[in-house]
Amino acid sequence: MNFSSDNIELFLAVLDRGSFSAAARALGRVPSAVSMAIANLEAELGFALFERTHRETRPTALAQALEPHARLIAEQLAQLQVHAIELSQGLESKLAIAVVPDIDHQPLLRAIKTLSERHPLLDVEVFTAPQEDALQLLHEGRVGLCLAFAGLSVDPRQRFQHIGTESLTATVSPHHPALSERGQVRYLEDLINVRQIIVASRDLPMADTRPLIGTSHWRTDSLGMAIEMVEAGLGWGDFPLSRIAPLLAAGRLVRLAFRNTKNELQLPVHACWRKSQPLQRAAQELVGLLVR
Repeated sequence: MNFSSDNIELFLAVLDRGSFSAAARALGRVPSAVSMAIANLEAELGFALFERTHRETRPTALAQALEPHARLIAEQLAQLQVHAIELSQGLESKLAIAVVPDIDHQPLLRAIKTLSERHPLLDVEVFTAPQEDALQLLHEGRVGLCLAFAGLSVDPRQRFQHIGTESLTATVSPHHPALSERGQVRYLEDLINVRQIIVASRDLPMADTRPLIGTSHWRTDSLGMAIEMVEAGLGWGDFPLSRIAPLLAAGRLVRLAFRNTKNELQLPVHACWRKSQPLQRAAQELVGLLVR
């Protein structure tokens, strides 16, 4: 069966307009050419697609069964054509992003959703990794864009755009000994002697030690695992408030209250890319969506 983009377009035009003549006008063709093309298609199929009368052209039950599939193919062909034009105009075929787990991912997901609606065939890859690993993915050229905390110094290899701020909050399990009368944490410096659970690279040293307070710490490369470890009473953690708010509300974690300072470390979040590799079109659009 020789279904093609052309006869799918003809088939749907007759369905939508209700006659060969109306379909011909919509497509800029003569009615006889449309009628002949449909007849040839019916001959190849071995069944009628339309019942022809002097007053109207009505689809058969078999035509109605084919309609959803034809519309899906027509939509995909239209998307393919648009994507081919976008590629010719500089749109990259794939956008690879690295994002640290310690920030709120919802703004990124909303931006990706909008981007996918603009460019349905754009291939998007999102990698989650601790700060140092995420930046290494960027510097190695394995991703074109990285969402991470601003460093203590400006990296000359990168360009960046500020996209927000994340609040890190010191939390423990409600059953942790630090909350008992003897081990109660009243001041920030009291945490120095309490084991800290941190999210960090397995292989790379921490370039930014601002969240690191405890002299004793256990590490994991997964934020989810770090939160579970703290909830299990294995230590305390400095976690993004946007990610642990439900656990605090449910009483599964407790936000520590210090007498000498506010329990909140605010860190800027940047979208970063390499100076040697300017942002391509989709990446530029994504950064623009994140800034809004």
